[in-house]
Amino acid sequence: MTDAGGGGLRLDKWLWFARFCKTRSLATKLCSDGRIRVDGATINKAHFTVRPGQVLTFAHGGHVRVIRVLALGTRRGPAPEAQTLYEDLAPPSRENRLPSDGLEPGARGRGAGRPTKKDRRAIDRLMDEEG
Repeated sequence: MTDAGGGGLRLDKWLWFARFCKTRSLATKLCSDGRIRVDGATINKAHFTVRPGQVLTFAHGGHVRVIRVLALGTRRGPAPEAQTLYEDLAPPSRENRLPSDGLEPGARGRGAGRPTKKDRRAIDRLMDEEG
């Protein structure tokens, strides 16, 4: 569905068409949370009209994505069709990765949570030496 002039498409719909979001409701939430910028301006409305040539900046999958809109699209087609809707100006890499706590996924920080088996055995050895 395009606007009256035929030159734009709702931002949430475009994100869904381009397969950046699995569902349209997730695309709407991304927009309404103010986590997306269009040409440098923060957008917090899902009904914002996006047009070819505009640059979108948003966090996606642990990376900062910078996307130039090339086409609007008419449906949510297969991935190769979705990739023709945009040009990736900053492909995901280590440089544009979002800052994290420095731990790999699933890793436990030292002193956080319950002790591991290795930690427990070390504690047991320490207690046996003292007693």
